[in-house]
Amino acid sequence: MAHIDAGKTTTTERILFYSGYSHRLGSVDDGTTVTDFDPDEARRGITIYSAAITCEWQDATINIIDTPGHVDFTAEVERSLRVLDGAVMVFSAVEGVEAQSETVWRQADRYDVPRICFINKLDRIGASFERSFDQIIDRLGGQPLALQIPLGEGPLGESRDGFRAVIDLIQRKVLRFDAREDGSEITVEAVPEELSDEVEEWRRKLLEALVLLDDDVLETYIETDDVPVEEIHRLLREGTLSGAFQPTVCGSALDCIGVQPLLDAITGYLPSPLDCPAVVGIPAEAVKLTGKQARRKARKQALEGGQEEVVDGIERPCDPEGAFCGLIFKVQADTHGDLCFLRIYSGTLTGGSRVVNARTGDKELINQIWRVQADDRERIETDQAIAGDIVGIIGPKVAVTGDTLCDAGEPVLLESIEFPETVISMAVEPDTSAERKKLAETLERLARQDPTFTARVSEDTGQTIISGMGELHLEVIRERIQRDFGLAVRVHKPRVSYRESVRNSAEVTGEFQRTSAGVSQFARVRLAIEATAEEGPAELDSRLDPTALSPVLAESLMESLHDGLSGGGMLGYPLMNLRVILLDVEVRDEETTEVALHAAASDAMHRLLNDAGIVLLEPVMQLEVVTPDDFLGPLQADLNARHAVIVNSLRRGDLAVLNAEVALSQMFGYSTQARSL
Repeated sequence: MAHIDAGKTTTTERILFYSGYSHRLGSVDDGTTVTDFDPDEARRGITIYSAAITCEWQDATINIIDTPGHVDFTAEVERSLRVLDGAVMVFSAVEGVEAQSETVWRQADRYDVPRICFINKLDRIGASFERSFDQIIDRLGGQPLALQIPLGEGPLGESRDGFRAVIDLIQRKVLRFDAREDGSEITVEAVPEELSDEVEEWRRKLLEALVLLDDDVLETYIETDDVPVEEIHRLLREGTLSGAFQPTVCGSALDCIGVQPLLDAITGYLPSPLDCPAVVGIPAEAVKLTGKQARRKARKQALEGGQEEVVDGIERPCDPEGAFCGLIFKVQADTHGDLCFLRIYSGTLTGGSRVVNARTGDKELINQIWRVQADDRERIETDQAIAGDIVGIIGPKVAVTGDTLCDAGEPVLLESIEFPETVISMAVEPDTSAERKKLAETLERLARQDPTFTARVSEDTGQTIISGMGELHLEVIRERIQRDFGLAVRVHKPRVSYRESVRNSAEVTGEFQRTSAGVSQFARVRLAIEATAEEGPAELDSRLDPTALSPVLAESLMESLHDGLSGGGMLGYPLMNLRVILLDVEVRDEETTEVALHAAASDAMHRLLNDAGIVLLEPVMQLEVVTPDDFLGPLQADLNARHAVIVNSLRRGDLAVLNAEVALSQMFGYSTQARSL
């Protein structure tokens, strides 16, 4: 994982070559890499969809997921980190830590994923290992631990001062790679005498960090001023698994330098499924709610004892002999049925078996199990997959991203995957009205595959509105509709997805009282509203006495309040960051009906939002602009015209870097306009 253009896909391509999976070195520029198989990826030269692939290195099986670096496709990183045990964080030695580097690092922190750092592109002009290393500490709050330092930096010219090898700090050796061929041949040499002091200084930092993990090794280090190599590797693994630090290696994937030592670090220090703690879920029957927010809240209450009856968490260790459970983290369209990507946490999955979807309670048939290799598949000969595997399955009909599949005899619900809210929308319509139904079916299928893409029909205009994470995201969706589904569509100008919240707390009473044709109807509903500290959609709580209403009327009232919340605020945008509380209801025999309650609830909701005061929320983007000094002035002036707040300005080699915060509504077409300044 990394910022865009840091070299993730090239690094993956070299890993696949050296591990023996592929027999040629693919190129991102030529569109010949294994993992960027989609036509859009090959044409644009960027990764759009996460690609899963499996390879072997030193008797270890490595499941790799190559993730996008563009902010519009950060959901691909989110769902990958949810099911992975370890991560390789790739940094460009020229740009160092960038905006999306911070985002994916925080995502890895949220899932407690151990990681290794790979400082790439040391052969480029302006590359600096130390600057990138320091930025990991300063900007990410990381604890990088250098296992290597580069021999030279920058392009290798006639002066021979450029990047040409890496120095292994553990062995105190220089590793030279035959970059003229394919880098397979590694020559081990002694460290040049003029660099011995620098190597010892870096090695001392490495050892001083390691010995803090073991008192016995600390004593050895104090007595001998050194640590045995086998103890270094053991402590590196322990510290990586605990998150105490991140082993850091370096190289240039494009020039085939430093990739094999990276593979050694992956197998040596990152966890296997057996090293990870048991996954924790709750009994599936404990959560019988629909909707992401309701399930998340119920699961949290169940695990934390927020309900009257505390539900104990269920641990499922990584054991092929245990009860089966797995998490679907991706759904991909296929001609013969959707292909579901599944991480198996415990037990064994067999083709032809039936499992239970813990979210819905439906039984799902597993028709086929595949070993997914980017856009290729290999049918697993045994037709079985065990705990720790990542496989593709065909058969489930109702499963979506984040669903838990498990044994019917021991159902368990695992924590799902949370995705950010969409930030941009635009209207789309088919060329002919005859294709309107086909467009609706296509959009429904795309939304099932991509949790950050939504489609709805506007009640006011009748237009189909699609929403996503950015201009590029919606552009890729539009091209897929035309290329993969053969639908010619017209699109309108993108619009920002605003949200509404409240300024103050309030408490109101809504009333409905009417007599018609001699029949009286009456209902009075008292509501309160408050802002919530946790960001999320609007919530509804009830403090109503259970005996105040009959079950039928109580259900009708709650449904009316839910409809009022989901219908949007005073300006028509979705409500968020607030909680509406049902306090009391006044009813009269023979006069209170479902219609009266609905009208009273609607009146109370309208008064409530008016009294609390509506606040319009808009997406604010973090922006980083890297430019030569000659263009700094025009770019700053353009940002000021867009009402951007410049929060930082710094140097990165010969380039100037501006960090700013700016409203998304001001950023449409910015990339194109910035290049013309």
